[in-house]
Amino acid sequence: MTKFARLDRLPPYVFAQVTEIKHAARRAGEDIIDLGMGNPDLGTPPHIVEKLVEAAQKPHNHRYSASMGITKLRMAIADWYQRKFDVSVDPDTEVIVTIGVKEGLSHLILVTIRPGDVVFTPNPTYPIHPYSAIISGGDVRGIPTGPEDQFFENLTHATKQTWPRPKVLILSYPHNPTTETVELDFFEKIVDYAREHDILVIHDFAYAELTFDGYKAPSFLQAKGAKDVGVEFYSLSKSYNMAGWRVGFCVGNKETIAALRRIKSYLDYGIFQPIQIASIIALNGDQSCVEEIRQIYRTRRDALINGLSRIGWDIPSPKGTMFVWGRIPEQYRHMGSVEFSKMLIRKTQVAVSPGLGFGEYGDEYVRFALIENNMRINQAVRGIRKIM
Repeated sequence: MTKFARLDRLPPYVFAQVTEIKHAARRAGEDIIDLGMGNPDLGTPPHIVEKLVEAAQKPHNHRYSASMGITKLRMAIADWYQRKFDVSVDPDTEVIVTIGVKEGLSHLILVTIRPGDVVFTPNPTYPIHPYSAIISGGDVRGIPTGPEDQFFENLTHATKQTWPRPKVLILSYPHNPTTETVELDFFEKIVDYAREHDILVIHDFAYAELTFDGYKAPSFLQAKGAKDVGVEFYSLSKSYNMAGWRVGFCVGNKETIAALRRIKSYLDYGIFQPIQIASIIALNGDQSCVEEIRQIYRTRRDALINGLSRIGWDIPSPKGTMFVWGRIPEQYRHMGSVEFSKMLIRKTQVAVSPGLGFGEYGDEYVRFALIENNMRINQAVRGIRKIM
């Protein structure tokens, strides 16, 4: 019988256990409020959809596209970085379009490391960060995630204790799932660290626009010398509610971009061209839709945080992302995040993501995704009150 060696290295999918209970409850007719998967419930802004429809009606757009992305989209990405962060990138050598961040990051890791190479990732973190390295045969070392000074201290300690030396460091701020944020000086220290230890930095910037309370997330590329040591991924999924469109991009170090470009040329023909054309409109067009989306997530965050506080579950209010990361109430902490999440579905009809699914250091936490409207969030709080 065929053996799937790379799949054998992957751990059991923790979220599947909770998902099955959720589906069973729904099949039984229960109204489950799903705050688990970070799948935006809002529609893509109309002006972007209209451009897609217009472009899709032109037969010449139905042909194979370019795996690195069409020129005008790469130019729009470069212009966006200049406007947003005052960062200059060459659209021909320092920008590549990817089929979402997961595809781009996974293929970049595949072309960057050899079997046995060490990759540092935060722990807990978004699963593709460690799993991309595991699938590629790498040796993943998790760095406990916390406030920026604590993380950097953990990082330097791990570097001293690790052999062979790490080849890649994957970061993501604002961070999923912990919602931790950093300032620019953190990235400046990371650049110095990467240069000293000859490490490639990959920054996943998916939640760049989803920030609150006056906080503005810095780009890794704003740090002096960042393009010498790393790259940054960005996705249109959250900022423009384009999750299903699968549009991302990677910018930064030209040698790294060239490597990703070369391997992608073997693996894909790029994104459907009308989607790329509509993405140009997203980046270059009216940005008021981004602010509207941000405010929707802010009100949902406030509804959940304030509601849980009223029933005795105090959680810090995040400054970024579309999530809330809550430590399990003390009386249930011994259960661990998977069993606690199962209990929430059975007793409160609320589904969340168990923290263990993001790494072993997340097992005392659960993640709420802000993908239901305020009325449903208030309903979720009333359900959770039953166990408090």
